[in-house]
Amino acid sequence: MIQIPIIKEYQDHYQQQVVELILQIQQQEFQIPISKEDQPDLFTIESFYQTGNGNFWIALYHDQVVGTISLLDIGNNEVALRKMFVHKGYRGQTYKTASLLLEKALKWAQEKSLKAIYLGTTPQFLAAHRFYEKNGFVEINDTMLPQSFPVLKVDKKFYTYTVNNNPSNVRIYR
Repeated sequence: MIQIPIIKEYQDHYQQQVVELILQIQQQEFQIPISKEDQPDLFTIESFYQTGNGNFWIALYHDQVVGTISLLDIGNNEVALRKMFVHKGYRGQTYKTASLLLEKALKWAQEKSLKAIYLGTTPQFLAAHRFYEKNGFVEINDTMLPQSFPVLKVDKKFYTYTVNNNPSNVRIYR
């Protein structure tokens, strides 16, 4: 029987694995010209993401980081979903890694009584677009983003999710 990954809050001793996973997906898998120097937040995860209404989670499979997701507090009871990455071998129905990560983030948002989650993504992440849409995210124009939303240079497609503060309503479609 296949075990599913364990989702837990980020701790500093996983930093190297997190950086390696994200860079491998960005650079090798999707040929996005972004470096670790372009992402200083990867070296200050605790002070950058794990403050206010924000947090950062990792998916672990036998103590190996196979996925990440974060919510960045952007004020006004809103957050930006960032750093949603899943190792190629742990995507899909077998491990449900993306679903488990998103479910954790959505439950956090409800528990914190947040209003909305926003995200920006690249045009190349087609499977991610379908995943977000299937899970209640609605595509929006960049003019609909809050002024405090941190648009990255690779972000060309944007989504929002209205948080319903009823935890029993969180349903992740796997």
